[in-house]
Amino acid sequence: MNTHSRSRRALGIAVALALAVTVSACGGRDAGRSGDAAEGAPSPGITDTTVTLGITTPLSGPTAGPGTCTVAGVTAYFGAKNAAGGVEFGDGKTRTVEIQALDDTYDPQQAAANYDQLKGEVFAMTAGLGTPTNRAWREAAIADEVPQVLIMTGDPLFSDTQQSPWQLGFVPIYQNEGAAFGELLASSGAAHRVAILSQNDDFGAGYVQGFKSAIEGAGNIEVVGELTYEATDTSVDAQITELANSGADVFFNAMSVTPLVIAALQKAQQLGWTPSWFLPSNTSSPTAILEPGGAAAFPGIYSVSFAKAPQSPAFAQDPDVVEYLAALKQYGNYPDLPAFPHCQWSWMIGATLEQAFQNMKEPTRDSFMEALRAIKDFQAPLMLPDTAVTTSESGQPAVSTVVVQKYNGRGYDTVEAFG
Repeated sequence: MNTHSRSRRALGIAVALALAVTVSACGGRDAGRSGDAAEGAPSPGITDTTVTLGITTPLSGPTAGPGTCTVAGVTAYFGAKNAAGGVEFGDGKTRTVEIQALDDTYDPQQAAANYDQLKGEVFAMTAGLGTPTNRAWREAAIADEVPQVLIMTGDPLFSDTQQSPWQLGFVPIYQNEGAAFGELLASSGAAHRVAILSQNDDFGAGYVQGFKSAIEGAGNIEVVGELTYEATDTSVDAQITELANSGADVFFNAMSVTPLVIAALQKAQQLGWTPSWFLPSNTSSPTAILEPGGAAAFPGIYSVSFAKAPQSPAFAQDPDVVEYLAALKQYGNYPDLPAFPHCQWSWMIGATLEQAFQNMKEPTRDSFMEALRAIKDFQAPLMLPDTAVTTSESGQPAVSTVVVQKYNGRGYDTVEAFG
């Protein structure tokens, strides 16, 4: 259905140490500013032979698994390109792409500090995971005129060109994912009682907003219970117990914290409550979440996706997947099958960045942003049918289309109907 709508801490630290080189101490506010440069003069972080990208993302802590993937995928993509000679830019130069990645532990203050450390050395910041962490240095990036692009947050703020002229999100906004679930359920034709548990911030509110908008006017859907939790909570047992008493047959679980999702699945089973589940794309990993959570006990686990899952037997021989997994191992320092989709997403980010590089007329951040915002219907490697990268749609991130999928015990199958 279309709509517009492990932990790997040791590896993460290793990747960070391998990539995070010491940068010079020119970290003043003006270090990243390109506005005073002569017109057409190269921006910081780009030479005739190299371009350097910065990433701040969690490489330790509860979100180290997805965060490590954000570095591994894009590092693998450009590692392969560099080995093949580099990327051809629109100004006629061929450059290798270097990446500097720092660990922010999903802490906004550390993310801002990382940005301050990197901004004078990098051409653009990209791929970093997290809404509060990306928000922490968004205004500084605007003031410094440093691109903060193709980042992994569904916060619509980053795709509003008026408020965020130097930003662009990559993954679908929360509302689009929530709406996809609502549309699927409303179109089932059968009566359903829905319980909702959401994170008490913009992440959770966005999912709920999209879901409720899609079921508005649908006479077959009744929301019978709705609670929230804090992202800093260590347990949601009380909320799951209360919602289990609602009698809901569908549970919309808008969570972003991996351990809490696993615990919620396990608690529901302890209570004998086994509804169908809707899970956000970033917390629906088959191996990292569903298997330890005992997801096979439920009649259906649904999520949304725009990327081919390497775990799925259907994609075992897919050329995109084969190439991606080989590069991830050789250049991304990631030898295992990815447990999180963020590895796939950041591989796609690499391909999208290459599209922009190829169309830059000058080695400047302005020219890069212009080229980036002109991408339309780009079928990035690993993209599922009926999804694409389009960067020019106002208020939307680079990827705004998703398909709904159902857990099949190993991976996911795309579905057209609920049930």
